[in-house]
Amino acid sequence: MKTTAAFAAHSATSPLVSYSIDRRDPGPLDVQIEILFCGVCHSDLHTVRNEWGGANYPVVPGHEIVGRVTQVGAEVKKFKEGDLAGVGCMVDSCRTCRNCQENLEQFCENGATFTYNGPDKKSGGFTCGGYSTSIVVDEAFVLHISDKLDLAATAPLLCAGITTYSPLRHWKVGKGQKVGVVGLGGLGHMGVKLANAMGANVILFTTSPGKTKDALRLGAKDVVVSKNQDEMKKHENSFDFILDTVSAKHDVNAYLPLLKRDGTMTLVGAPPDLLSIAAFDLIFQRHQLAGSLIGGIRETQEMLDFCAEHGIVSDIEMIPIQKINEAYERMLKSDVKYRFVIDMKSLK
Repeated sequence: MKTTAAFAAHSATSPLVSYSIDRRDPGPLDVQIEILFCGVCHSDLHTVRNEWGGANYPVVPGHEIVGRVTQVGAEVKKFKEGDLAGVGCMVDSCRTCRNCQENLEQFCENGATFTYNGPDKKSGGFTCGGYSTSIVVDEAFVLHISDKLDLAATAPLLCAGITTYSPLRHWKVGKGQKVGVVGLGGLGHMGVKLANAMGANVILFTTSPGKTKDALRLGAKDVVVSKNQDEMKKHENSFDFILDTVSAKHDVNAYLPLLKRDGTMTLVGAPPDLLSIAAFDLIFQRHQLAGSLIGGIRETQEMLDFCAEHGIVSDIEMIPIQKINEAYERMLKSDVKYRFVIDMKSLK
């Protein structure tokens, strides 16, 4: 075991503070990574503050990890020392169930091992994430990172990128389709970039008129202020697909009538409150309301390769780890464009 510097929350109401964790020594199939940058996801805040329940303290968050390989096990074939590498939301799964066999490890029937706050089947206790200086992960759950892209801005692709890419791919978004993205935050700005790169005609929905300029810069063809009923009505029965990235309470029924017959609206933002659905908005045009959870390892690598090919990274604001509590408060106010990334050298 190796003592590793980290930042952790010790309760739902306490700030994150400096903390030491133990990382296992690399086994035959393990890859040890020096963490250079770690993105800050809204899930980190939800977990730290136990807003979804099930937090196991102390919590070391972080599942948007990029860095450099410092050691590999004797049987590792995909990576060598010095390679750029990434770790996303999962570090293991059963690998034998139907979903794992179909490269959908995020839906592992026996429970995927998430990068933090999950039962650590190899070291005991609970997994600790990327708010730390290093991590040891089985090579099957480590991803190749292109040197073509800014490394810090690549980190959020490991969650925000795959969370938006996966539903766009699953529902076959492509050239000529009209696609809506609800919300321009950490997820939404990636949804706009990716859908645009796939050839879709992207329309952003926002409650903030001030985000129009940014949305157009990121690839949206038009911006609709969702509070304006006349603007919304103009788009009725016209969308092939709508990606809802909003994690706060909001009315999803406002968007269902905008779908074409057989159109789909997919939720990725995970609002904490129960949703009320107007059944007739689904029934009369055979609309579908769906959800999506990150992506499997193969699809995540596909996403990273797609982003490298198209020059896509997240828009970020870099912070030292000592600013993480302030960043959480700013994130709640949507005061970031559009993802915080921790420079982990600040922890050394």
